[in-house]
Amino acid sequence: MLRPTPAPSVEEESKIRRVLEDRLTALARAHQVPGAQLAVHSGGMTLAVETGVLDADTGEPCTADAAVPIGSITKAYTATVVMLLVADGDVELDDPLGDHVPELRRAGPPCTVRQVLSHTAGLPSGPDSDQVASLSAARYLLDHCTDRTLVMPPGTDFSYSNAGYVAAGRLIETVTGMSWQETVRSVLLDPLGTVPSFIGTAGAPHRPTARGHSANKATGRTRPVRQNLAPAEAAAGALRVSALDLVALGRAHLGDGAAGLPPRELAEEMRRPVPGADPGVLADGWGLGWGLFRHGDALWFGHDGNAQGTSCFLRAEPATGAVVGFTANAGTGTELWHELTDVLVEITGVRVPPTPTPRRRATPMATTSQCTGVYLNGDVEYQVTISDGGVLALSVDGDLPAPLVCHEDLTCDLVDPSSGRRLPGGRFVRDPRTGAVDRIQLSGRMARKSALV
Repeated sequence: MLRPTPAPSVEEESKIRRVLEDRLTALARAHQVPGAQLAVHSGGMTLAVETGVLDADTGEPCTADAAVPIGSITKAYTATVVMLLVADGDVELDDPLGDHVPELRRAGPPCTVRQVLSHTAGLPSGPDSDQVASLSAARYLLDHCTDRTLVMPPGTDFSYSNAGYVAAGRLIETVTGMSWQETVRSVLLDPLGTVPSFIGTAGAPHRPTARGHSANKATGRTRPVRQNLAPAEAAAGALRVSALDLVALGRAHLGDGAAGLPPRELAEEMRRPVPGADPGVLADGWGLGWGLFRHGDALWFGHDGNAQGTSCFLRAEPATGAVVGFTANAGTGTELWHELTDVLVEITGVRVPPTPTPRRRATPMATTSQCTGVYLNGDVEYQVTISDGGVLALSVDGDLPAPLVCHEDLTCDLVDPSSGRRLPGGRFVRDPRTGAVDRIQLSGRMARKSALV
């Protein structure tokens, strides 16, 4: 049951809106974000403010209805569509994935629909978009999702996977007989009142669209960038929506919006923590399509999304019915969001958990040679080496190595070579049978050890 809070008067609402817009504008300038949208639903009222421009070259103003590439928040929409198919009896969460995806029936991974939605299927993250630009979703899955490419046994841990959501999109196509775009539009976006807009297709008529931007802090220059998502990856990251649209999705999952999207029991199932799913630095837990974020006694659900030059966030809390949607058309929008969460508390009283709750750090590990090796996630290679002085270093795909500090609980921090600042990096994982370190999880993505250095 939602606990409503008293709604402000018209005068109070207008004042809150002005202050929120002023603070958003100041933060956007400080972080070189050309344009940003913020929508907050709390106490039965929705506030929406925006600032700046959609395109630094054209100067087109940012509006409340502008569509912004939301990157991986698209996965929450895809997961919701799958759950609507579950509600209709067309799919069971514990069905083998191959039952619905013909390309995976012979050599596909032995995982279930539930495991795909919760990133516990063991699938690799997926190749770069440029490598699969010409592939259909079917060909993508045949080439990159086999039982030989698993980074862990299905159902044993968490590994964030774009490839898994390519498979979820393909499932939607085979079950409905429509494309992913057609299905998500007809069964979800239209009922939510969201005007469809997808990367790789013409924008919706009369709906402005934001471009992503790259911000160079050293030079102060901000320039537009091109979206390069492959068509096969649409279900993992192709949507363009507004902050208000994000709030509409969050409210629907709280039973406070479009009726039956999804049914209450399935909405609750989606935000229930999956046992054994440890997303590391991404969130405090994971459900079916949602990251879970703990803030005191409250457990929020949501998702982050980064397309080329955009940073977007959605958070919702079942106990109070609060929902927050945020979009920024620059990569530096992530830093803006982290500061904005403090502003939200001050101005609206809504306390959003900006990042996962930091874990208690154990003492540094005395002997770290057990962590060295070459780890693979699909085509990505992580190499962990140790110097004569016992210092670990991490290199990704042959890039310059960065210092790595490992702790007794096998969590690890990356060290910024320029500042010496430690950043939570991830964790090493032991084989439960042998006790040997055989995997590493970085930014929520698991990689399997393939050789010693």
